[in-house]
Amino acid sequence: MIIGACMLPHPPVILPQVGRGEEKKIAKTTESFMKAGELIAQLKPETIVITTPHSIMYRDYFHISPGESAHGDMGLFRAPELTFDVRYDTELTGMISHMAEKNGIPAGTEGERDPELDHGVMVPLYFVNKLYKDYKLVRIGLSGLSLKKHVEFGRIIRDAVNETGRRVFFIASGDLSHRLKPEGPYGFNDKGPVYDERIMDVMGEARFDELLEFPDDLLENAAECGHRSFCIMSGALEGLDVKPERLSHEDIFGVGYGVVSYKI
Repeated sequence: MIIGACMLPHPPVILPQVGRGEEKKIAKTTESFMKAGELIAQLKPETIVITTPHSIMYRDYFHISPGESAHGDMGLFRAPELTFDVRYDTELTGMISHMAEKNGIPAGTEGERDPELDHGVMVPLYFVNKLYKDYKLVRIGLSGLSLKKHVEFGRIIRDAVNETGRRVFFIASGDLSHRLKPEGPYGFNDKGPVYDERIMDVMGEARFDELLEFPDDLLENAAECGHRSFCIMSGALEGLDVKPERLSHEDIFGVGYGVVSYKI
């Protein structure tokens, strides 16, 4: 069963080894990460399922990382000494793949290109690992399929979790808009703040059905990162008695970092 969930961003700068002091500017996000880590440590899940925009992404297929383990480091962000090693939950991965195929959802472990962990996984796990390490991982990428298909895939994940009897915590990794300030990575677009305000309102109150109502032009102009990740999580949490807690939202660097936890 899914025992909890969290919407988490993945700014490498929040890691002290990367930020080198800059992380202090987003202290509220750091505090929220720690609260999420505390929730996970309290619940003691057997497995963490994490959806990430920075794993392998196909136009018409959801990629689930294969194998028994994986390694990664923050070398791309000037901190190669910061390393991560995870054990994959091969049984749950297999069950998700099997049930997806059975239900006509294109998902599985084929098409692996780079087994290295991405920062969409490593940044959240940095804070989880400070407090809790006794878990296995299922790492899932997004796709170019419709938002509705992402929700449907989330339901498959939920059903596979129930079939295996796993106690699972779900992390939807994703930043919000990348166009919140002129000095940000993609400059400013007035749709950026509109997206951030709306997504934090929707996710903060767990009105997940509204995720499918975001227009394509809003998503594109806001240069959002995590919407499809949030859609998968919404499908996984469908039918559960979810108690959301909006922890923080910051846009110091022109990118939206939103944290919401979900107790069940």
